[in-house]
Amino acid sequence: MYDQILYPTDGSTGSEAAAAHVAELASAFDATVHVLHVIDIRGGGLGLSGAFLEEEGQAMSGRSPDEGYIGRHEEGPDPDEIEDELTAQAEELVEASAGSLDGIDLTTAVEMGTPHSEILRYADENDIDLVVMGTHGRTGVERYLLGSVTEKVVRLADPPVVTVRVDEGE
Repeated sequence: MYDQILYPTDGSTGSEAAAAHVAELASAFDATVHVLHVIDIRGGGLGLSGAFLEEEGQAMSGRSPDEGYIGRHEEGPDPDEIEDELTAQAEELVEASAGSLDGIDLTTAVEMGTPHSEILRYADENDIDLVVMGTHGRTGVERYLLGSVTEKVVRLADPPVVTVRVDEGE
């Protein structure tokens, strides 16, 4: 029934809470688990958005590099180095998450992009039968303001999505 299970993780307590469910389901169905982390590049605060900033920190548009941009100058961070560091951290996180799934056939992946979009794309491209995700259980304004990757995946995914809520006592 479930041959390919996707376990997106961000290292949060919500993701960790889902790990036990992932292990149980994978064992019951003799499934392969895909452990996925998506590096969220939406913020742009780390230099990955391609935006240029003025020295005062204001966004600029329509100016050439010699008119006050901080781009790939020596004093600014190198986007390639930042990407390499984020990828290395993500790979460590994925390996740690995979380490909690002893005895299960695993595939690990790190992607960059908007988390819910990359999770949905990965699920489609890898014929995922079930997605298991943690959630913090936020409601109302808090969920609206913070957004919910899990909620978007639940609403838009083709395969079934199991959500595991963090126990309030944790």
